[in-house]
Amino acid sequence: MSMVTERTFSEGGTRVPDEVIHEFGALLGAASLLERIAGRELERRCGIRHAVFEVLLRLSDAGADCPDMGGLAGELILTSGGMTRLVDRMQEAGLVRRRPHAGDRRRHLVELTGAGRAKLDEALRVHAETLREHFAGPLTDDQRRALVSALRTLRTTARKELGALR
Repeated sequence: MSMVTERTFSEGGTRVPDEVIHEFGALLGAASLLERIAGRELERRCGIRHAVFEVLLRLSDAGADCPDMGGLAGELILTSGGMTRLVDRMQEAGLVRRRPHAGDRRRHLVELTGAGRAKLDEALRVHAETLREHFAGPLTDDQRRALVSALRTLRTTARKELGALR
């Protein structure tokens, strides 16, 4: 039989019946702060926002199979209008180009330009440096391996729970 701990917060006397809530909060808090640091460095050192970096990454993985705007929006959890605005800005910056879909003229495919590939290479170097310093740096190799293993387990079980929803 397990014991349930209770902790009382000074804000309104809210009782939290289980330490797991605090542990999950620590996970989310750390992830949020690390994401902010990574985004800050991409903007400061590469002149791009984190969302632009994510699009560049997805397009680089696509190879000859260019994704369409709707597919990108779904992967990045953006509205179609938000994706259109983002790709518009990226196209104006010369990082991507659109081309009509051969089978459906309502759809447009998005592909990297040479400048987009160069920007991605630069951003990958900066991102790796940032993560080495702020994610890997504070942890021992054993701590990092254990953390990554635990996170993969959580991702796998969450995907099973959500099924096709992702």
